[in-house]
Amino acid sequence: MFYFEKINNKTIMKSDLLGGVEHFFTTRESVIKTKEEDYKALVDENKKMFADYLKISLKDLVNPSQTHSVNIEVAEVGKSDYPECDGLILANKEQGIFLNFADCTPVIIYDENLKIGAVSHAGWRGTAGKISALTVEKLVKDFSSNPKDIKVAIGPAISMCCYNVGEDVLKKLISTIKNSDGVYEIRNGEFYVDLKEINRRQLLEVGVENVDVCPYCTVCDNDLFFSYRKENATTNRHSALLRLF
Repeated sequence: MFYFEKINNKTIMKSDLLGGVEHFFTTRESVIKTKEEDYKALVDENKKMFADYLKISLKDLVNPSQTHSVNIEVAEVGKSDYPECDGLILANKEQGIFLNFADCTPVIIYDENLKIGAVSHAGWRGTAGKISALTVEKLVKDFSSNPKDIKVAIGPAISMCCYNVGEDVLKKLISTIKNSDGVYEIRNGEFYVDLKEINRRQLLEVGVENVDVCPYCTVCDNDLFFSYRKENATTNRHSALLRLF
């Protein structure tokens, strides 16, 4: 179950399924990613606050350059540049990682046995490329993770109530899962799709059974989270953060 918490009076969101690891999703007031001048002072303040909270330096709070790819890398101590990377695995205790979202689906993955994790960015392209499942498969291949030890929090994203797509995109998305019942609706001739549920089913198909899905929609709950669609291509983002202790 998802719940809100405060860090220095700034609202964040967590999942009780990932209670064994430091993780959270930021909100509008705890924003740490923007290109808008009006928000930059707040972003700088919040980034420093989170680095202090996570007990790391700012240079060790790492954010890859996201490009809607399915490229997945492993964070390395002393390295901060990860171009064209939409899945970042964290296996060290010196860094914290975060990825940014504004309608796309944030996915925090944690192996509670090996104490390693990852954050994935699953927009429609990432979801069509099965980036969440690919991240789990990389954990299995490179770190010998057991999917049964993995827990996942799928964070706030645009929900089926608001996410209409073209038929070509819909076909790409539903082709990635064995059972597409209930993951889309047709309303007035338009297709509406549930990215969060598709990611959950992709994860289930690679053996991950413990998944917490956030009920919040970035469009409907735009007072809490940023929405690229509703806010005319805003550059503000909410973020998913992970830190191991």
